[in-house]
Amino acid sequence: MIVGGTSAIAEHCARIWVGQSAVDLTLIGRDQDKLDAVAADLQVRGPQSEVRAVTADFENPERIQSQVDAITAAGTVDLVLIAHGSLPDQKKCQTDLKACEQALNINAISPAIYAEAFVRGMEQVDHGTLAIIGSVAGDRGRKSNYIYGAAKGLIERYAQGLQHRLAKTRVKVVLIKPGPTQTPMTASMGSAYASMARVEDVAGNIVAGIAAGKPVVYAPGKWAVIMLVIRNLPRFVFNKMNI
Repeated sequence: MIVGGTSAIAEHCARIWVGQSAVDLTLIGRDQDKLDAVAADLQVRGPQSEVRAVTADFENPERIQSQVDAITAAGTVDLVLIAHGSLPDQKKCQTDLKACEQALNINAISPAIYAEAFVRGMEQVDHGTLAIIGSVAGDRGRKSNYIYGAAKGLIERYAQGLQHRLAKTRVKVVLIKPGPTQTPMTASMGSAYASMARVEDVAGNIVAGIAAGKPVVYAPGKWAVIMLVIRNLPRFVFNKMNI
């Protein structure tokens, strides 16, 4: 299962999976046309696989639960990748509270609700892996993107709690923290875009991390070191930085 099936990172993860072996893959998203296009491409890349696309309301808990119940009733789910989100305009969020609310909902609340809905069935059968995409932005709040960072910070704390809850089971929870990545979501970021990681490389890191069952996957791995430094900068030093 991929929630956020039109995410560039998720799509490239799916390309790896269908290229490795026959898989039964369901893409969940909000735009049926885009989902169908991604599904068709994956089907060509992995003709031995079965790929389907279904639309969803990402912000309605009751509909999320009923959809997940229907999916899990059809059989055991081995892997769920929760990948949906958006990169909000920080300045707009500071002046438009509706935009702020939407950014927090789609980047934090909705992924957590989806995860909770899926993990219930995994816990019952004591099987499965739930991977959820956070971000290095969640490691420390910065003035340039603290609304997005706050949402991803929530995802980190949520994943940590879920890992603690499931520590005595065979269900694995993988928190994924991509650094800046070349995707349509970041294409408008001008000259910074060129220095970002290739989405293919990030997807490769993620797939390998999920396969290994790592609790936290930084993608690329260098961000683990970079964010360790940023998290531990003294406040008086950090507050002088324009980041």
